[in-house]
Amino acid sequence: MGSDGGLLAPVWAGTRAEEITSDAAWLRAMLEAEAALARAQARLELIPSEAAAAIDRTAAALVLDPVDLARRARQSANPVVPLVADLRRAVPGAASSVHRGATSQDILDSAAMLVATRAIRGIVGDLSAIMRDLGELAGRHRDTVMAARTLGQQAVPTTFGLKAAGWLAGLMRARARLRELRLPAQLGGAAGTLAAFAEHAGASSPPSGVRGADAGTALLLAEVFAEEIGLAAPPMPWHAERSPVTELGAALTATARALGKPATDIVLMAQTEVGEVAESSAGSSSAMPQKRNPALSVLVRSAAFQVPAYAQVLGQVGEHERAAGAWQAEWLPLREALRLTGGAAETAAELVAGLRVFPDRMRANAELTGGRLLAERLAAHLDREALDEALSAEGPLQDHAELLDPAAYLGAAPELVDRILATYREQP
Repeated sequence: MGSDGGLLAPVWAGTRAEEITSDAAWLRAMLEAEAALARAQARLELIPSEAAAAIDRTAAALVLDPVDLARRARQSANPVVPLVADLRRAVPGAASSVHRGATSQDILDSAAMLVATRAIRGIVGDLSAIMRDLGELAGRHRDTVMAARTLGQQAVPTTFGLKAAGWLAGLMRARARLRELRLPAQLGGAAGTLAAFAEHAGASSPPSGVRGADAGTALLLAEVFAEEIGLAAPPMPWHAERSPVTELGAALTATARALGKPATDIVLMAQTEVGEVAESSAGSSSAMPQKRNPALSVLVRSAAFQVPAYAQVLGQVGEHERAAGAWQAEWLPLREALRLTGGAAETAAELVAGLRVFPDRMRANAELTGGRLLAERLAAHLDREALDEALSAEGPLQDHAELLDPAAYLGAAPELVDRILATYREQP
């Protein structure tokens, strides 16, 4: 069985997102979670420091076969069980300290948030690059006249700068939402009560007697574990309260949609009959050698359609303290949402950086209807009868030439560009 190389998902194939979310990356994140737990327990003197050091070293060096692990995971419905068994065999002198007090969901949820954090870091970086290029486009084309289109038809004049500023505004909101995420570590034990951790903390050493459970140390352990793994410390375990995953899915959906907006507009503006922009991609066709398809835009759009569907699966309502199926159903959709959004961001960065803009074609298209693009302006100056007479005439409008310059009917479009650019420049 071969690994998934993205044959049917070229938007993320070969991108950083593929590497960050690969089987190997998820395995590495799970081992990092086990090592972080051991280090946290050693800091609180719950396990010997020598055992934690051995687990840390072994987890960093251990190489596991994802295919073999996946097949063995069928017996337990999750890959952490065979992973823990392998790790324990690899550290025989510290086996009892591996995974001590934890449950599989602690490790897999923490690993998922670790993978997501790394993927988001890359997405935010790509968004920043796209926003920089869009800011330059919006400023350069602040006054570049083109036809605005509503319901697919020419409406009134606008500027390409305002269109680019609109793309920029959407991405600013998406990036801010990603930056606001505080993805949490997960540590709760068997049913989210931290009972085993509290019991281990309360046990005397040497075992000449047994003290009561130490809830305070268990609570502190959750915070130290979050610090060791580099994630936020949640107020309580979230095994059955899946808001963090739901919020992550919503932020990825918003990002994919914000990326899909310029891609969609570019597909339409690059049509042969329109010709207002062109991609830098070759966009070749297997059957028609004359074609130059907007391949990058198509890839980004495909991701924008898919991510919302995957995100719908995230954070489904589960029963009691541990869901039977709802949790397991999240893993693949979460990875695909991260991959698709990351791939779309990297692809969109290439798209925007290489976008070719043709102002003369934009102006020519704005004049295609012989001045009728200014009908709204005429309506403000003519009575209904005179307006109907002017618009019913064949050919270009002959009268009222002083009202038919598209550049003179831009409303506040240039000023709106300035406003968006000022907001963008104020962002960190």
